[in-house]
Amino acid sequence: MKKIARSILLLGILLGLSFPSYCWGFWAHQKINYYAVFLLPPEMMVFYKPNIAFITEHAIDPDKRRYAVAEEGPRHFIDIDNYGTYPYPDLPRKWEDAIAKYSEDSVRANGIVPWHVQVMLQRLTAAFKDKNYSRILKNSAELGHYIADAHVPLHASSNHNGQLTNQKGIHAFWESRVPELLAEKEFDFFVGKATYIKDPGSFIWDRVLESAKAADSVLSFERELTREFKDDQKYSFEQRNGTVIRQYSSAFTIAFNKKLDGMIERRMRQSISAIASFWYTAWINAGQPDLKPLVKQKFSEKESKDFEELNNKWNGGSGKMIGREEN
Repeated sequence: MKKIARSILLLGILLGLSFPSYCWGFWAHQKINYYAVFLLPPEMMVFYKPNIAFITEHAIDPDKRRYAVAEEGPRHFIDIDNYGTYPYPDLPRKWEDAIAKYSEDSVRANGIVPWHVQVMLQRLTAAFKDKNYSRILKNSAELGHYIADAHVPLHASSNHNGQLTNQKGIHAFWESRVPELLAEKEFDFFVGKATYIKDPGSFIWDRVLESAKAADSVLSFERELTREFKDDQKYSFEQRNGTVIRQYSSAFTIAFNKKLDGMIERRMRQSISAIASFWYTAWINAGQPDLKPLVKQKFSEKESKDFEELNNKWNGGSGKMIGREEN
């Protein structure tokens, strides 16, 4: 009877628990933006370094908006396999050509991250030209988010959470559980200096194609490991923010990272380098404005309240994203 009671209790716990659900993981997005700052030249570092706390903290603002703004969701992914087979030659890389061929509603439904990265680059360039303190910081932080998302394999797959192959939860596993468990001790985030990107459009599409090509490996390796691990070895229970959650075990996580041969570390490193280079490219294209006079500026009272309101809406929300649920 005691064994039966314990089994019923365990089953109740399992049914009531879920995996954390954030894109790249809030922790990873913030780390990526943080380390990107250190790749900038001194002329930019003089502005970005004193504002590194903002750049880091607000790396996750786009994810927070996904709980309140319907238009936000498609900016984080592209289900590129819905357009045929790799390297998807039928999908025009220019926005105007893509919506002319497939309609804007269809393109948005399949995700627009490579196009939105380019929109954000234009916004940041304009902010530099105007020497607008708040827009430079806001657009820098959010551009970093979308670039990082483009580096995630399952952000370029219609099977974005393994929902088509009975692997639900793999999205957060790849981009949250692995880096949160291993990155601080094992990953190297110092990756050189920012460089000028001559063709940002081609650059981000190349990264999206790399992500799409890697998606099959992410899914197949997890399936292979699942056959090797018993269920009680694959999962464990951990406390997070005062709540017990069912989580991929440390052993399974380490084995998965090893099987991927450093893929997650590479994509984080590439994200860091790409973000710094996009910031640098926007600054160069804006005419390399002197950023020193901006260092002592601050956000207006209204702008500060807007950030606070976004955070309050997210904290007070239902925890459900509007649109595609990725994790």
